[in-house]
Amino acid sequence: MNTKLILTATTLALLSIFFAFDPIHLFAPPPIPGGHDKLHGAEVIRLFGATGPESLAFDPNGEGPYTGVADGRILKWEGEAQAWTEFAFTSSQRKECVRPNAPEMEHVCGRPLGLRFHQKTGELYIADAYLGLHMVGPTGGLATQLATEAEGEPFRFTNDMDIDEDEDVIYFTDTSTIFQRRQFMPAILTGDKTGRLMKYDKSSKEVTVLMRGIAFANGVAMSKDHSFVLVAETTTGRIRRLWLQGPKAGSSDIFAVLPGFPDNVRRNSKGEFWVALHSKTGFVTNLILSNTWVGKVLLKLPLSFKQLHKLLVGGKAHATAIKLSEEGKVIEVLEDSDGRTLKFISEVEEKDGKLWIGSVLMPFIGIYNL
Repeated sequence: MNTKLILTATTLALLSIFFAFDPIHLFAPPPIPGGHDKLHGAEVIRLFGATGPESLAFDPNGEGPYTGVADGRILKWEGEAQAWTEFAFTSSQRKECVRPNAPEMEHVCGRPLGLRFHQKTGELYIADAYLGLHMVGPTGGLATQLATEAEGEPFRFTNDMDIDEDEDVIYFTDTSTIFQRRQFMPAILTGDKTGRLMKYDKSSKEVTVLMRGIAFANGVAMSKDHSFVLVAETTTGRIRRLWLQGPKAGSSDIFAVLPGFPDNVRRNSKGEFWVALHSKTGFVTNLILSNTWVGKVLLKLPLSFKQLHKLLVGGKAHATAIKLSEEGKVIEVLEDSDGRTLKFISEVEEKDGKLWIGSVLMPFIGIYNL
């Protein structure tokens, strides 16, 4: 019998078991050795009438955090007295942007993902998944569109960024040249490798492609000495490094390999990097990712988004944050292994002895005291 037919039959049999029984103990990703199951102790700040705080940023005065949500707005945390206030947005077409989560309207309302403040100017830079790279001044309001294409190829899924204030350039990712954000499941399951890492020069307003062929290009972070920039390759679980300075300038290598799907990467004041994992990978996930045709078969089956997502995350909601050294070594692993408080996290920002934690799917942010 054809090997693919055998594997397909095996996959379908596993799927029937997966959905027929409680999969938690059968397929859930295992704990990471040396990890600490402590993130369930995080404090939660809920969003009201909004969901999906993907990225978090603090302005030059230390105020915030600011976060982009699924309906296209950027909100600012004003403390318990005022809670969340509306700060900015990327689309002027907001008449029908009234639901907290409406994927079919994201291309109209905008979907702000990565956020970064320019600490010298107070400008907020925004990677909008559908509308490209934007900037808004310190007073907020409607953001200005800066770039929507590179070398004649439009952005399809603008994702994250970091700013080199010395050189006045912005490093940012376009996750795919084929799939948009609301199609992120096919982007992973088909093994799409059309993601790009790019550079926007503020002076010339030009965009340059620095790396191609990235499997779901995601989070971006520069090293403290600006000698390299990191980009998360979500599908493969890798953090890739592009050298910007020194004898290796222009070349790239693998900075770290992680046991899950890395989302945003954020540097702390020491030069270490926090990586948020959307989820860990387990038996079923590895089976799917190691055979892209299996993923393509799954997309043809009558499975809902929730069912496909459940497969990829191993049937169990959880949260995992990993701290890496400047050399890419794992320093610390924090988990909420049962998803009691946090789940499917997208960013970990360390500030003043606390971790501020975002999630692209949840209606809240988390704060964990270190």
